[in-house]
Amino acid sequence: MFKKFFMLMAFCLIFSQTALARTIVFAVDATWPPMEFVNEDKEIVGYSIDYMKAAAKEAGFTPVFKNTAWDGIFAGLAGGNYDAICSSVSITPERKKAMDFSEPYFKVSQGLVVPKESKAKSLEDMKGKVVGAQIGTTGYFAVKKVPGVVAKSYDEIGLAMQDLLNGRIDGVVCDDPVAAQYALREPKFSEKLKIGAIIDSGDEYYGIAVKKGNKEVLDLINKGIRAVKAKGIEKQIKEKWFGSN
Repeated sequence: MFKKFFMLMAFCLIFSQTALARTIVFAVDATWPPMEFVNEDKEIVGYSIDYMKAAAKEAGFTPVFKNTAWDGIFAGLAGGNYDAICSSVSITPERKKAMDFSEPYFKVSQGLVVPKESKAKSLEDMKGKVVGAQIGTTGYFAVKKVPGVVAKSYDEIGLAMQDLLNGRIDGVVCDDPVAAQYALREPKFSEKLKIGAIIDSGDEYYGIAVKKGNKEVLDLINKGIRAVKAKGIEKQIKEKWFGSN
């Protein structure tokens, strides 16, 4: 009996060490505050980063975050340059054809940011005007859908906000947490900008993207996400980055 017990404990120890040793490399376009960005100490931080760190702790894997430009981030996943993408990626039917997604971890809408003096209350009010968005995002797709609005694409959302601040374009569309970050919290921007409208984008959620068929990584990430939700950790992370209201 003792021998069997000893062997069982040894097996459990080996299995546990193997599970904890699993490293998952996440690509991150760290230009999307407060979801994922580089802080003053040159660290990649944000809501999504804290969320995935918590999920990793619960599921028993080690997360590594690799700063990656949005342009080409999906091609890098397909090419095996990293295991997953943790970068405010909205789950869409088109993307699901090319990659698999974790369970959703954040609901999102689109926000229209305009100068404080603007009277625009919807994206339709921007007809004849130039509206910027990060290329390949659901915000850019939303702008492109409205006839008469001139869409201008950017590699980074911060460049679009800078152009709006300097009067070179008339509005910017991006995910609502990012819109709120610039229009309400960043002093340099919030003095001159505001959120003109929240655009209904239906049931839009962020998910972690993994290479099609990578069930091992997907199962680990989903295990972590479920635990973060079940244990109330998700609420703590939201309060940290968005406040209690």
